[in-house]
Amino acid sequence: MDTIASLFSFITWPVSWVIVQFHTVYGAIFGPDTGWAWGLSIVSLVVLIRICLIPLFVKQIKATRGMQTLQPEMKKIQERYKNDKQRQSEEMMKLYKETGTNPLSSCLPILAQSPFFFALYHVLNGIASGDTIGAVNQSLLESAQKAHIFGAPLASKFFSSESDVAALSASLTDVRVVTAIMIVLMSASQFFTQRQLMTKNVDTTVKTPFMQQQKMLMYVFPVMFAVFGVNFPVGVLVYWLTTNVWTMGQQMYVIRNNPTPGSKAQAAYLERLHKSVTEHGRIRGRGQKAIVKAIVAKGRDRNEAERKFINGLNKAGMAAQADGNVVKSEAAVAAQSADGSTVATTGQPKRQQPKRQTKSQRQAKTAGDAEPKTSLTKSDEPQDAKPADKQDAKPAGGAKKPAPKSGSGGRSRAQSGQRKGPQRPKSPSKK
Repeated sequence: MDTIASLFSFITWPVSWVIVQFHTVYGAIFGPDTGWAWGLSIVSLVVLIRICLIPLFVKQIKATRGMQTLQPEMKKIQERYKNDKQRQSEEMMKLYKETGTNPLSSCLPILAQSPFFFALYHVLNGIASGDTIGAVNQSLLESAQKAHIFGAPLASKFFSSESDVAALSASLTDVRVVTAIMIVLMSASQFFTQRQLMTKNVDTTVKTPFMQQQKMLMYVFPVMFAVFGVNFPVGVLVYWLTTNVWTMGQQMYVIRNNPTPGSKAQAAYLERLHKSVTEHGRIRGRGQKAIVKAIVAKGRDRNEAERKFINGLNKAGMAAQADGNVVKSEAAVAAQSADGSTVATTGQPKRQQPKRQTKSQRQAKTAGDAEPKTSLTKSDEPQDAKPADKQDAKPAGGAKKPAPKSGSGGRSRAQSGQRKGPQRPKSPSKK
């Protein structure tokens, strides 16, 4: 480890100078020889480095989004060469090269802060051995050796000898308890960060070698921290635990506010966004507008969560626009269907379908159309007693009324008004 730290000695002086400046501020508050002054100086160094690495982190997010846009092409390659793993890997690497993406872009923040990590290790190792390094002069060296964090000296290690720990005015038991707790917290925070990425912020519809690499790192990194952590000084453990906690919080913020398309985090985010839009009637914030704009631009390529979001807006009388805004539309001026197509409406009332009639209603209607429109009330007068003008009346159009068959009239009267053909409701007879 000393050899590796010496390779980054070019950055040792800037790192030591930053620590000294922070120590001057915190020393005036807590005392120059306290563990709080030196511990907070290391924490502040981590925060400063991570703030400087934010542009690199943004670049990492964009590279990850670029990988997500390649998911359909990667899925096609998987289906085409599902029986030839070697050819599948070759086609994947060819696709990465053509599009300029890098599946290992998630390691960029770790690689960028490695020089600062080893430079800090070199400084703290010099404090343990009593050597002045960089901006740490003799008086600061003596102050740092007196500093203890929860009873453990700043430069002590888990495997430090009892004589070395006694020289720093501490006990070996305190050192090992403190370092063991910090190593466990450091490994646990790293595992939780990687697991959060795999379970919430990964498109589960497509399985790629990139996902397999991330899953492997989820188990490899915590083991690496546990193995190498026993050789880290307490000050380095403070540095690495702080940067892990920062990474975990930063990732939680990104997953909540800018999730990966197709992931569980996106489905939860769109549910919250739909609730916010329906309550306020508009998009709030530039980030939300960018996400809605991207969803509208996808059209038919939207995933299930995105289609559910668009359909929910339509049901609420709203429509998502191409610029990312959401407008109210009581008549659904731009109602979008689930498959991404747009149906323009003009506010005209919808065409209503006629109500379906029952079988009895249809039979009654057919019977009414086929029968002559006569009174349903039976007449007590005999047919011979009708007036002459009615008897001689002819149907309109000059058609002759067919003569009834002999005996048919008497038979009809004998059967209480029943007749052949479709039956009509019986009318009450006069007594």
